Amino acid sequence: MSSDTWLVAGLGNPGPGYAGNRHNVGQMVLDELAKRVGSKFKTHPSRAQIIQGRVTVGGPRVVLAKPMTYMNVSGGPVANLAKFFGIGVENLIVVHDEIDIPFDTVKLKRGGGEGGHNGLRDISKAMGSKDYLRVRAGVGRPAGRMDTADWVLQDFSKSEKQNLPFLIDNSADAVELLMSSGLEAAQGKFHTS
Repeated sequence: MSSDTWLVAGLGNPGPGYAGNRHNVGQMVLDELAKRVGSKFKTHPSRAQIIQGRVTVGGPRVVLAKPMTYMNVSGGPVANLAKFFGIGVENLIVVHDEIDIPFDTVKLKRGGGEGGHNGLRDISKAMGSKDYLRVRAGVGRPAGRMDTADWVLQDFSKSEKQNLPFLIDNSADAVELLMSSGLEAAQGKFHTS
């Protein structure tokens, strides 16, 4: 594949017990992108489920990937897919939950720190670079003294579930805009006050 192909990885934990967790919002976004591509995920030897296609007619080629490992060891599958498809770090987009952003907010960046997110830390290590694009889907911080690990491993609340489709759609739109128009244009749309 050529350099105009993108790898989009949605982070989460495998299995139905985790499917509705805040930590799995990245995989929820990939499910939305799969609908837009009009295809179903297939198992790949890299320990991921993938779809190859185009999100929009005439848009760039994309490999949508959901690592089937636990979040903290997402790096191996992502790096293996990047190598298999010949996709450089500059064309990698990782979609993940972000506790430092209010719920229902989407922020975008390239590189930087992982903010204690072990999935990102493992991808940075496996890729040998932190310089990939991130679609950060805000899940907010827990109230009181609840441990953040416990928070992200809980399902979205009843009130959050009402707005969750908007967060998922906006995050999927952000992925599309990153691929078609670049980071600055996408930030211009999603980083509004």
